[in-house]
Amino acid sequence: MRRRTPTTSLALALVATLTTASLAGTASAAPAPAAAPAPAVAALAAPDVSLSNIQAHLTQFNSIATSNGGNRRAGSAGYTASVNYVKGKLQAAGYTVTEQNCSTCTYPGNNLIAEWPQGPSDQVVMFGAHLDGVAAGPGINDNASGSSALLENALVLAAQNPTMTKRVRFAWWNGEEQGLQGSKHYVNQLSSTQRGYIKGYYNFDMVGSLNGGYFINRITSATAAPLKAYWDSFGISPEENTEGQGRSDDYSFANAGIQTSGYAAGASYTKTSAQASKWGGTAGAAYDGCYHRSCDNTSNINTTILNRAADGVAYTIWALAVGGGTPANDFSVSVSPTSGSVARGGSTTATVSTATTSGSAQTVALSASGTPSGVSVSFSPSSVTSGGSSTMTVTASSSATTGTFTLTVTGTGSATRTATYTITVSGGSGGCTGGQLIGNSSFESGTTPWTASSGVITNSSSQAARTGSYKAWMNGYGSSRTDTLSQSVTLPAGCSSYTFSFWLHIDTAETTSSTAYDKLTVQVGSTTLATYSNLNKATGYTQRTFNLAAYAGQTVTLKWTGVEDSSLQTSFVVDDVTLQVG
Repeated sequence: MRRRTPTTSLALALVATLTTASLAGTASAAPAPAAAPAPAVAALAAPDVSLSNIQAHLTQFNSIATSNGGNRRAGSAGYTASVNYVKGKLQAAGYTVTEQNCSTCTYPGNNLIAEWPQGPSDQVVMFGAHLDGVAAGPGINDNASGSSALLENALVLAAQNPTMTKRVRFAWWNGEEQGLQGSKHYVNQLSSTQRGYIKGYYNFDMVGSLNGGYFINRITSATAAPLKAYWDSFGISPEENTEGQGRSDDYSFANAGIQTSGYAAGASYTKTSAQASKWGGTAGAAYDGCYHRSCDNTSNINTTILNRAADGVAYTIWALAVGGGTPANDFSVSVSPTSGSVARGGSTTATVSTATTSGSAQTVALSASGTPSGVSVSFSPSSVTSGGSSTMTVTASSSATTGTFTLTVTGTGSATRTATYTITVSGGSGGCTGGQLIGNSSFESGTTPWTASSGVITNSSSQAARTGSYKAWMNGYGSSRTDTLSQSVTLPAGCSSYTFSFWLHIDTAETTSSTAYDKLTVQVGSTTLATYSNLNKATGYTQRTFNLAAYAGQTVTLKWTGVEDSSLQTSFVVDDVTLQVG
């Protein structure tokens, strides 16, 4: 995975700069998995991908680095030897293999493209990983892990030689660490027709982080559904890959309008206590303490996560591209937003979406559990055909139990699939129930109950938080970009004050004193409270305060929208958001 710094010269910069965090001692691995339920993929089941074979590839990449100056950086002898190793394996297995030279890369070198010559050539599912590392070390987790998982999957596919319903194409990229250069070159060389042939691109970058987690790119998208379905079968509750947004080769494809997803295990961001509780490992330490360091060797791998990632790739290949029988019908369920709030005597809504992940569409009946006393949940409609959506209404009686609760939304069809929704119940209109209404107001507890663009809620040291480590950092890319941050809250009636405030820091590379090139709009519902721009830049944070008394007794959405133009970055950084009523 490449580093990212929001500057005016780095046009592909999409996520806050990563800081290299050290991992004290050896992080404990995630608990060994129990036997996974057999996922419903197709009549011809996906094979188990050998972990020992993947580890053999990792050992080979480590040896290549050792023999070539200690690294496999793009343009180096270590990178060329890595290409030759992968190419030799693929050619022996019967792949159509092409080396594509990226002469415009910072370090000119070859992308390696391998296509299994079965299935319709105008229906392509593509799987990619960057093959290059950094100069500091052998680059085993970053990214021999993704490269090896794909290589072994390619060899298994060739060995099984099943009937194909789609064409499968694998790619190993040059120059990712210098700004996604190899994948961008590849996509730019495709005609519009060739791009249209690619029905999905899946990226695998750092899938064996020693203290890692389970992250999926665009986790709620239909493209991600088979990846998520496999990990869901372990009950491990994967999360959105916010750290990797825009920082790996899937971004080159997304920019060309190709649907993308992929697995990741994390880089230098810090594992939260909640993540350590559900996944194992060490809270407060980086996912990969050897990220971009010389210690990124074969000891820097969590084999449990790597094994699950490799098998998830096989699951996805078989679900999307392998024939051999009538596909088993399966589906996924998701809720958006993932949290909400409601006052006693009121209600709030969310959208429950379903997707067909294999086989044919089917009828899915919706239900919810985990509601506290006095809270009910209804669905309109109460059942959908997979691929459809329903409006979920959460209603609180005048005597409902107050507090924050996790509801389980269940879809029942040929299988049972679930999603979670967090509801906060506050006092009703019989009198003022005062207090601070914003959940996770300083962003220190992750994204819940916020809804934000990928990468916005971050602990990157490139922009300081006002308090703690986390804040919401919108824009700062030096390229066209829209970022959003929002939270829905219910304001109780009968209070005398409703004070909404947040702290805002603005810095910019814009030099104008008269033109607002980059703007941040603050809204309550559809009403704009204020607009800030690069003209409001200032050192440190400034508190912004508004009176929301006009919204008493209502459930509203507070939203920040940052819009940045095509050059010269402006960063809008928000922290310590409060809505105090009393």
